[in-house]
Amino acid sequence: MTQEELSRRAILTASHISHMEKGRRRPALEDAQRLDEVLGTGGIFERFLPMLDGRKVAEHFEEASELEQKATVIRFYEPKLVPGILQTEPYAYEVLSSGFPTKSDEQRDELLASRLERARILDTFGSPVVWVLLDEAVLRRPIGGPAVMAEQLRHLVEVGESRRIRLHVLPFAVGHHALLEGMVSLMWFKDLPPVAYAEGLMTGKVWEIPSVVRDCQVAYDHALGDALSHRKSLAFIRSVAEEYEHEAQ
Repeated sequence: MTQEELSRRAILTASHISHMEKGRRRPALEDAQRLDEVLGTGGIFERFLPMLDGRKVAEHFEEASELEQKATVIRFYEPKLVPGILQTEPYAYEVLSSGFPTKSDEQRDELLASRLERARILDTFGSPVVWVLLDEAVLRRPIGGPAVMAEQLRHLVEVGESRRIRLHVLPFAVGHHALLEGMVSLMWFKDLPPVAYAEGLMTGKVWEIPSVVRDCQVAYDHALGDALSHRKSLAFIRSVAEEYEHEAQ
């Protein structure tokens, strides 16, 4: 069966199938199930996937997490929380300690270690190039209380001032903007086509269909046009951090 024929029957793009064949991409569970059904393998592709017990990230984020490590450029938009690779340990601890389903202390600590490990992609200057677009709600939601938030926002200012990342804030005054509906990250690679990852409650999906990725990129550019400049964003974040520091005293 050609890649094109398998693509049509399994409802996967030919490029995705090509990358899986070459070992550049691991199929998601639903992709593996489609391949098993179309090829009549009796479940071999699904069984071939790594077991999900003891996973280090949420199931729906696994593929995106792998791609994140390979990306040369990443652009995040976050409407609610600081992106995982920029979270301080106390902030990440609070995020992982809450939510549903509840986690044991051991599970939380494993996820925390994994999240902090993800941040190591920022250890080398310029690889990947990271842009972060934050809704003002991210700054105003007091995860862990004022002391934790003050430390987290100071960390954002520090990495922004080091020129390691570019930060932009979408203030409440903007009103409606192109990305208001939810979180998205855009990733570019050296030897793979660009992808977009969108996430909601208990769900997440990597999009590689060119038209969908392009629409996400255009929406990001529109929202970025409404945001504060990098310098003004750092000043804004610094001022909110000072408010938290005053409250914590």
